[in-house]
Amino acid sequence: MFNTLWLGSGVLLCALISARGELVKENEKYLHFPPNFLLGAATAAYQIEGAWNVSDKGESTWDRFSHTKGNHVYHNETGDVAANSYYKYHEDIAILKQLGFKAYRMSLSWPRILPTGFSNKISKDGIEYYHKVIDALLANGIEPMVTLYHWDHPQVLEDAGGWLNSEMVEWFADYARVVFNEFAPKVKKFIPVNEPQEICRNGYSYGYHAPGKRLHGIGEYLCVHNVLKAHARTYRIYEKEFKKQYRGEVGVLNNVLGYIPKTPNDEVAAEIAFQFNGGWILNPVLSKKGDYPAVMKEFIKQKSLAQGYSKSRLPEFDADWIEYIRGTADFLALNHYSSKLVENGTFGEIPSQDNDQMVVFSVDESWNSSASAWLKVMPEGFGLSLRKLQEHYGSIPIYITENGFSDHGTIDDYDRIEYYRQYLKQMLLAMYVDGVNVQGYITWSFMDNFEWNRGYHERFGIVSVNFDDPNRPRTLKKSALWWQKVISEGKLDVTL
Repeated sequence: MFNTLWLGSGVLLCALISARGELVKENEKYLHFPPNFLLGAATAAYQIEGAWNVSDKGESTWDRFSHTKGNHVYHNETGDVAANSYYKYHEDIAILKQLGFKAYRMSLSWPRILPTGFSNKISKDGIEYYHKVIDALLANGIEPMVTLYHWDHPQVLEDAGGWLNSEMVEWFADYARVVFNEFAPKVKKFIPVNEPQEICRNGYSYGYHAPGKRLHGIGEYLCVHNVLKAHARTYRIYEKEFKKQYRGEVGVLNNVLGYIPKTPNDEVAAEIAFQFNGGWILNPVLSKKGDYPAVMKEFIKQKSLAQGYSKSRLPEFDADWIEYIRGTADFLALNHYSSKLVENGTFGEIPSQDNDQMVVFSVDESWNSSASAWLKVMPEGFGLSLRKLQEHYGSIPIYITENGFSDHGTIDDYDRIEYYRQYLKQMLLAMYVDGVNVQGYITWSFMDNFEWNRGYHERFGIVSVNFDDPNRPRTLKKSALWWQKVISEGKLDVTL
């Protein structure tokens, strides 16, 4: 269980610690990775590839969004060249091998594979490119973990409504079948969609990300509804047509913060926050009954009716869809970076998913900062998230598919090393002390890249990329050397 300590003058100095974990956290045994634990690094296609208009590649939503001047991208930067990994993938894979990583989480560009957005035209060059990358990874003993969709769908489909159009479910299913036909013989771990709630909140509610729509209170819910259906269609296609022959796995991915009660009276508020964010995506897939969390359905319906709507703004799954979506994951892919303090209250646009929760979020001033305003360092929240997921969804295998720290590009990135050290310690304690079934850890990110609306201003990479040089040369940061030693020795307590 957890002890939540409120100390001194009403100021929260928050630590959520397993009582047993506190007794053993310095025990050397708990700082080692188990045998066969998968350690890797991650990137995403739009963020690193560049080559935005090479061959017959179609325009993506992020191509359009970043090329529209006056949008929310820092300094109007684009991913046109990014880290130039489309041309430098051999060098990148050599670095992965040099550092000792055994897995590489990558994503595919939907418009690079299907230039028209539809399966009527499959790009020979696009398919060949990803075969070359996957073959090079396998030749170097690195397992590819492939995300089908990391936020860059074809602009032509967005022009037809994008994730607000229910037809997107079948368009995505057609794309997934093309991917499986080509790559299922080589790839054993697939993730259909990266961070559905961030796609839908940032792209269809806040407008911070492509496609830049601000339909708060409606757009984020309709978007997630269709993304969940698309995820399930993808899983069922693999299950029916490919799993028996290739014996691979398809997982569900969500980003989950650590939701920490601000005071002893805020435990219910913290649980509501978890359900409205983690459970929004995971409950329909992983819970025994399926469907959206009951608290979401109740709160959103009450708010909607009070605001004059004829029914809930949260779409309903019928019984067939609830059953079809339930169980569509062989593993849970978890992205985690930071935590929030939670208390009762309201904030956000009316209507919106923020406002519907009837809780408010804050951070403790004592938590260290990163270069990203949203990323505060609170390692114990990572352990809390892992235990919370186990509490709600049992011992499903978990892969940490993103976890990392941003700065402004320093090579001597000791703050990043300390972040990794503390967060990984909490992960290992959750595994050894509380039995959380974590099977692997994939750091974000392998290299500096285009960080969406923050452009190149915030850097998450353990490998530096010089974006001022047309050749985009790579330089190992101190954190890359730290990872090399951690992987080599199989433990956290290493020194450079």
